[in-house]
Amino acid sequence: MFYKIALFLFAGIAEIGGGYLIWLWLREGKPFYWGIFGGVALALYGVIATFQTFPSFGRVYAAYGGVFIILSVLWGWGIDKKTPDLYDWVGAGICLVGVSVMLFAPRQ
Repeated sequence: MFYKIALFLFAGIAEIGGGYLIWLWLREGKPFYWGIFGGVALALYGVIATFQTFPSFGRVYAAYGGVFIILSVLWGWGIDKKTPDLYDWVGAGICLVGVSVMLFAPRQ
């Protein structure tokens, strides 16, 4: 279980961090190599996700979407210094419940 959660976290940091570096390069005038590092991080995200042991590509990527929403709220709070409001937390909680249902529901 720890391995699966760690992969979700590492992939989320790579995806959000990569997108953030590209954002900073294109929107805030940072040097071009910030965009290159962002592209590398985004590619790394794609590789990390393949290490998940869940058998379904679609289910894993849908779950990543929910995890990334939660991580994005935390990223915005910690890195961008934008304090989440009640609705951000409620939405993130709903996503966490949805991810849990998708990944851990008993299936045959």
